[in-house]
Amino acid sequence: MEYGPAGWTRKLDQGQNGRGERGNEVADGKRTNEHFCGKFVGEEDQVFIGSRGRSKMFSLFYGFWKYMFSKTEFHVLILGIDKAGKTTLLEKLKSIYSNLEGLPPDRIVPTVGLNIGRIEASNTKLVFWDLGGQPGLRSIWEKYYEEAHAVVYVIDATCPSRFEDSKSALEKVLRHEDLQGAPLLILANKQDVADSVSAEELARYLDLKKLDERVYMFEAVSAYDGMGIKESVEWLVAVMERSKRTETLRARAGPASA
Repeated sequence: MEYGPAGWTRKLDQGQNGRGERGNEVADGKRTNEHFCGKFVGEEDQVFIGSRGRSKMFSLFYGFWKYMFSKTEFHVLILGIDKAGKTTLLEKLKSIYSNLEGLPPDRIVPTVGLNIGRIEASNTKLVFWDLGGQPGLRSIWEKYYEEAHAVVYVIDATCPSRFEDSKSALEKVLRHEDLQGAPLLILANKQDVADSVSAEELARYLDLKKLDERVYMFEAVSAYDGMGIKESVEWLVAVMERSKRTETLRARAGPASA
């Protein structure tokens, strides 16, 4: 179906109106077409009125469809130093929300570059970018900051000897201007291990109120067995939906993202 005047004209020349129906015969042998409002008008009028009306109808139905069925999409960075459990977290997210069998932990290798995972939660699309955490790879993190709606920062709660390294890397992330206002979810991972540090203990160590003013939360999770992951995602979606950061990214993208 063509919606422009040319398309309508071609159909009228073939003896059809804009809906593919035959016109109405009248006594003088001229063909007329029924307008949407119930009036009978000539072919020339129908070409103009019908094409415009069709365009408006299309816009109306498209707007309704987009409102009812389209879903907001958020981009979320998964950061943290190496061996924190970032890729294991990504695989568990896919397993929980996408009904896909994630890679078992014993088959996950250190990330060199980027892993991507897509899920749907709370009528929202989430695209996770899992970036390698080795010292030599952390320099690529900032290439993804500009388009990120939020950051998930994963810390191995069983390894206090590396907390300082995690804190240092996190401070650098939060100082970057391209992540200004991005909500932050800090995960005290590996809670399935007996000697893991609690989220409260980790929060006291990091002392984030001295690092940056932004919306953030600590959550105790286990990427191995899924503990705390659904609660974390629910919080993440809620804060991103009302975040000024999200408003800024939508404005930058223009009307197409609305």
